[in-house]
Amino acid sequence: MSRILYLLRHGQTRYNAEQRLQGRCNSDLTARGEAQAIAMGARLREQIAEPARWRVYASPLGRARQTALLVCQQLGIEDKQIIWDERLVELGMGEWEGCRVPDLLEDHPELDISQPDWYLQAPGCEGYLSIQRRAQSWLLDSTVAEHAIVISHGLFGAMLRGAYADLDYVTTWRQELPQDAFFKLSGGRIERMEC
Repeated sequence: MSRILYLLRHGQTRYNAEQRLQGRCNSDLTARGEAQAIAMGARLREQIAEPARWRVYASPLGRARQTALLVCQQLGIEDKQIIWDERLVELGMGEWEGCRVPDLLEDHPELDISQPDWYLQAPGCEGYLSIQRRAQSWLLDSTVAEHAIVISHGLFGAMLRGAYADLDYVTTWRQELPQDAFFKLSGGRIERMEC
């Protein structure tokens, strides 16, 4: 049987709305973020037969937890069935976690945020190879179900898709990071699903 993954990013958070980097710190979903999570769950319900036969894996960070719980409510999947997996957490952004992007640009005029991997310049940031290893470890884990719903984060989700499709470094980082859509990974292909 070929593995099918639905990969979701958490809904909008207060930090997203404030243009703050989150990394491994957390802020709660906004009302918009809750609506996005509910919409993703409703869209998934249209896509999959027998949701109870699917396994749900989620980052244990608060914003992903909130999203996973709302998605599972839409699917009729009990909370206790969610597998909280540390490998799915967002990349650590070191000293920049909680900082507003406009403030970083003011304090560091040399930053070029047109470069999609600019986050990796943060002092104490998790390195690319570490992030890539986590993504590959998760994808190659034989205990992960053949039919899985994954709730993670923007940048780590891009890394997971990059590892899945064997994308090069630049293409991996240039992927979009939507909160109003999710991705179906199946047969080596990545398909965007609108909500």
